[in-house]
Amino acid sequence: MAGQLVMVDIPGPELDADTAAHLRRYGVRSVCLFGKNVVDEAQLTRLCADLRALMGEGALIALDHEGGAIVRPDFWPFAPSAMALGAADDVALTGQVSGGLARQLRRVGINWNFAPVLDVNVNPANPVIGDRAFGADTGRVTRHGRAALSGHHEAGVAACVKHFPGHGDTALDSHYALPSVTRSRQDLDRLEFAPFRDLLPVTPAVMTAHVVFPALDAGAPATLSRAALTGLLRQEWGYGGVIVTDSMGMKAIDDHYGRGEAGVLALAAGADLVMALGRREAQEATLDAIAQALADGRLDPAEGQASAERLAALARTYPAQADPTLDPQADAPVFARAWAQALTAYRAPVAPPPGSAVRLVAQRRAPRENVSEASVDAATLAADLGEVYTVDLIAFDDPAELDWNALHAGNTPLILATTSRHRHAALRGTRPDLHLALYNPYAALDVDAPALLTYGFRPEARRAVVAWLRGEASAPGTLPFQG
Repeated sequence: MAGQLVMVDIPGPELDADTAAHLRRYGVRSVCLFGKNVVDEAQLTRLCADLRALMGEGALIALDHEGGAIVRPDFWPFAPSAMALGAADDVALTGQVSGGLARQLRRVGINWNFAPVLDVNVNPANPVIGDRAFGADTGRVTRHGRAALSGHHEAGVAACVKHFPGHGDTALDSHYALPSVTRSRQDLDRLEFAPFRDLLPVTPAVMTAHVVFPALDAGAPATLSRAALTGLLRQEWGYGGVIVTDSMGMKAIDDHYGRGEAGVLALAAGADLVMALGRREAQEATLDAIAQALADGRLDPAEGQASAERLAALARTYPAQADPTLDPQADAPVFARAWAQALTAYRAPVAPPPGSAVRLVAQRRAPRENVSEASVDAATLAADLGEVYTVDLIAFDDPAELDWNALHAGNTPLILATTSRHRHAALRGTRPDLHLALYNPYAALDVDAPALLTYGFRPEARRAVVAWLRGEASAPGTLPFQG
């Protein structure tokens, strides 16, 4: 049974014989794919077919396919981030975009999307959620979360809300540290908990947060807390769907608990599926520890069987069967419309006249960071703006290196583009003529300038910016947090 209660990742773009033997030996039925597993559509379809053939009809093949920066395949049209959809604030559009994301996955045989994010991003300094959330208020998050869940279901892919009970008020990234949210239970019920609680009737799966909530359990993060997973989610709220942990390889867990012990604790807390990602030894340690705990009675085999049945039911409802009749390009116009509808004007930005000379200040290269993919580089952005202006590019590696007095010399309009996930203290109080916030929207709070917010750096977002700069499009989005 242990293998049925553990999700693993695999090392490359093919199911090699050694990995296949490992999955078969333990009876693993759930795999999470990452960028390392993705080359092109044909390869991804073959990989999913091979995994399903090995794991059987109960196979669960998952991917983080949120939209925005959290998309592994780069050969399909890019859907907007959740916060872009929150800014567009059109629930029908959110449902269409979510259905488009799901159809991309179904085409190749992936049947589980780890989305949508239901975190209420109330902390502007949040280093890991930000644009992944629909916004900073429960109403916006709940209504767009409902639309996203509906879009996935109608397209035949299991959704998974995350990160229960809420990662939106953290100042630490659980990939690197163990955060804590110290609100009272009353405040948690009103804010963080509300979207999860209200959407449970239409939620097929819930992913846990590696975050401590002292109001629930002062001794353990939610992933390992029976008070959170069984007491609150199962018993108080009556949830009967699948509970899956976030990656147990994140430092919030890995640095504080042994991998095997953490896997046992998560199942004892009430999780159905432990995400044992990373090196083979960590996977085996988790699988062996769970098998031992089931054998010696530390884990209740009846609870393990109930978890296995919930997982099998999820796979029956959303089978991992590729559908080549689906066309991933068909949703491109919807995605483009959503990016354009999300454009948000902050402090009344005015574009320099088309055909004029501008000075563009942008980060030379914004690398990939944990869950997010690499952002747009300065040269590509300069080429985009070159469709409208004569561009003098000032590419920086560290914004602390910039000499703003020199940048302002002359009468050339100065455009700052922020393109990284994290906000930079060196940009606080700077005063370009126009700020293009192309990734973290909260960067607009740091820069003392009129700004255009896109909530993402993908080509579709940049095309919407170019249309606005040309005067061909407006910025109809509403700011989904307090300015």
